[in-house]
Amino acid sequence: MTLNSSLPAWSSLQAHYEQIRDARLRDWFAAGNDPAPTRAERFTLEGAGITADFSKNRITDETLKLLVQLAREAHVEKRRDAMFAGEIVNPTEGRAVLHTALRASASSAPFHKEVAAEKAKMAAFADQVRSGAWTGYTGKRIRHIVNIGIGGSDLGPKMVVHALKHLSSPELDAHFVSNVDGADLYRALQHLDPEETLAIVVSKTFTTLETMTNARSMRDWFTQRGCPENQLAKHFVGVSANPTEVVKFGIAKENVFEMWDWVGGRYSLWSAVGLSIMISIGPKQFDELLAGAEAMDTHFREAPLERNLPVLMGMIGIWYRNFFGSQSYLVAPYSEALHLLPSYLQQLEMESNGKQARLDGTFVDYATSAITWGEPGTNGQHAFFQMLHQGPTIVPIDFIAVLTPEHPLTDHHPKLLANCFAQSEALMLGRTEEEAKKVAGPDKPQLVPHIMFPGNRPTTTLMVDALTARSLGALIALYEHKVLVQGTVWNINSFDQWGVELGKILGKVVEADLTSETVDTKKHDSSTSALIARARAALKK
Repeated sequence: MTLNSSLPAWSSLQAHYEQIRDARLRDWFAAGNDPAPTRAERFTLEGAGITADFSKNRITDETLKLLVQLAREAHVEKRRDAMFAGEIVNPTEGRAVLHTALRASASSAPFHKEVAAEKAKMAAFADQVRSGAWTGYTGKRIRHIVNIGIGGSDLGPKMVVHALKHLSSPELDAHFVSNVDGADLYRALQHLDPEETLAIVVSKTFTTLETMTNARSMRDWFTQRGCPENQLAKHFVGVSANPTEVVKFGIAKENVFEMWDWVGGRYSLWSAVGLSIMISIGPKQFDELLAGAEAMDTHFREAPLERNLPVLMGMIGIWYRNFFGSQSYLVAPYSEALHLLPSYLQQLEMESNGKQARLDGTFVDYATSAITWGEPGTNGQHAFFQMLHQGPTIVPIDFIAVLTPEHPLTDHHPKLLANCFAQSEALMLGRTEEEAKKVAGPDKPQLVPHIMFPGNRPTTTLMVDALTARSLGALIALYEHKVLVQGTVWNINSFDQWGVELGKILGKVVEADLTSETVDTKKHDSSTSALIARARAALKK
């Protein structure tokens, strides 16, 4: 299957788009045009503890009907079921994609025994660290966890630990180091005591440049501050699919936690990659995180497409990307605890669906992944919301609201939620010329064009009652499955990342030229050669 106008639903959607492209949301919500059940009632759905209000999107009942039809014609259900069954849905690497197996409670799930055994090993280790039974080389309890990884080995665990800080042990602080820029590790180590610090080195291959550079520097940090070489095992554990390399690094074999090639990095926080999460919030809360994700898995598998949150989110994203031509979409969590969620979703969505080759090897002639970006509210309102309200570019938005606070400053929360709901209303309504004239008054007609707002800006509002491990697990899984839906419709492989690999290969070549005694300038273009020459000169100073 190749996605083009030959698909019946695609052609129907194109014709439908031409019919409603200029329709206005405020008219659809207007009294007399919003019959019972109201638009909000018809387009608000629930699944796995998440409520999604799709009513402020530029869609009608017919739009959703056609989008669901397109999902069926693109065989979303078939690909979904193949993924859960452990079939090869990552054909370029010949792999199954089974992050869902990491949170499946049924004994019939693929790799259930292996997953259960590894989770039990993680729980036993986490309990030792949390209780103080695991000590450093001088007998002091561990108080600092430093997770060393990059990409999926950093973004997911870091986001979850930050989000669930209110559930974490007060005896432990978690730190995350990813960037090969030495400033990242240096700053993390400034206030740490090596006698009370545990490093978790996370790398599927245990050869990743950034991760291993930081790991070696941290190993030196321990030994330079008095830790004997033969005591380093008390301060290092490894998470990898390559245990041989972990042991070669100097980590004790019994301190190696397993990850599998059927779990992609950006989908791996549910595995031993999430060891820092389990140590921070404890095994029981980690189980709650998994349970929330499994609840969304069940919803994705069992809910009819017409009421299926990942399917509808994915297809509405297709509607804006491929019919309205939107270049990006914004994630705006009105929760400081979810500060890192947009960064996590950038990798999840753009590394997954930022592709140009279809599954059959032909190149697409349509847009794939939108640019994903965001910042928590209300900060974003005082930064880029100006463009969202009055700029010429339409940016669909996901607002995320947590209805009850996880902190004691409860009087702040109505103000936070009021801003969230008011922004979606203002983006939908806008301000007409007549309304602007009334605001400007008769003495300042020149202000009218400056205080008009076009409105008709589409938003989805996702709500959870509280930010718990379970609700966060469901939210993450919702976006994971959205990625599968969109990748299926675009007929691309959402589970490889060859673009990342190319950068790694070229990086090694350039690094050698930066550090070698001589350099062959003919290996590179004139710009890269000049950059290398300037850097070599600076490094010699």
